[in-house]
Amino acid sequence: MRYALPSRLLHWIMAVMVVVQLLIAAVMMASLAYYPLLLALHKPLGIVILIFIVIRIVNVLLHRPPPAMYTMGLWERRVAKGSEFLLYGLLLIQPLIGWAMLSAAGDPLSVGPMHLPPIAPEQTSLFGALRVVHSVLAYLLFASFTAHLCAVLFHTLVLRDGLLSRMALWTKGWAADHVETVADEAAEHQADVNSEADSNAHPVKDGRWLGD
Repeated sequence: MRYALPSRLLHWIMAVMVVVQLLIAAVMMASLAYYPLLLALHKPLGIVILIFIVIRIVNVLLHRPPPAMYTMGLWERRVAKGSEFLLYGLLLIQPLIGWAMLSAAGDPLSVGPMHLPPIAPEQTSLFGALRVVHSVLAYLLFASFTAHLCAVLFHTLVLRDGLLSRMALWTKGWAADHVETVADEAAEHQADVNSEADSNAHPVKDGRWLGD
């Protein structure tokens, strides 16, 4: 079963923006020559990501996600859900901290022709504290994003359970066939488990186990 089309579109749009933002941040720290240009891209892109993550959270509330994969145990489902909430939280908080950091520095923030108001008082010490938090959360966001990517690659290349197909934007027929194949394999697996359980059970007669 695939995610709803709005969920898939938002997922890939945000994935591209987050990757670009992380690359910009990495190059900004490594190259002072391109710092002003990259900063001019980094600031409005952060606000765009903030807008999209709010839209995505609303979309999650409106579109119920499909059931978890049969290959995922209870602990893995909990970890996946927790990492999803962590990513959402970071993508929501990080742009706000960046916005507040610029406000504390007295640096106006604009997205195209729109000038955004400050959300924090202009104060040097506050700017320094927010900058440290912004940097720490950037590393945490990178780690969370990398862990998410590794989990998807593991399911796609090792388990081959069709996890990526549920979020795919490519041809519906191919994705649907692949997911259907995976579902058939899951059904066969469950049938084998049930059959084995039935063969190991002792028949009952008159309320007693015949194997006793």
